[in-house]
Amino acid sequence: MAHDGTRRTFVRYWLPVLAYVSLIFILSAQPGLRPPFKFEASDKVAHILEYGGLSFLLARALITLPRLESLLLAGLSAVVLGAGIAVADECFQSTVPNRDSSVYDWIADTLGLSLAQVVTVWFKRP
Repeated sequence: MAHDGTRRTFVRYWLPVLAYVSLIFILSAQPGLRPPFKFEASDKVAHILEYGGLSFLLARALITLPRLESLLLAGLSAVVLGAGIAVADECFQSTVPNRDSSVYDWIADTLGLSLAQVVTVWFKRP
């Protein structure tokens, strides 16, 4: 019976994280991909939004782990884990033709991760 609960937890909380990270890397593999917005620094906005979504999904999944049951620990862990994923994504992107890899992109990713957690805590406060 516990196995069935574990499977449900994986499908409901962790599968969306894996699908989202896969989507990030699929998009990163596209040569010459540009953001849909047409204004200066629009790529940074895209990074913030993209990694904000990842942060939400990561924290949602991490809070299901016994040692990370608090919103604060799950949120901080989501930012740290997400920042690691962002580094891997930027390193991967550096190998893709006509794609840029930049520490500024990583900063935008980390900002998105952090802002999503601030918003989450703001809305979950008593």
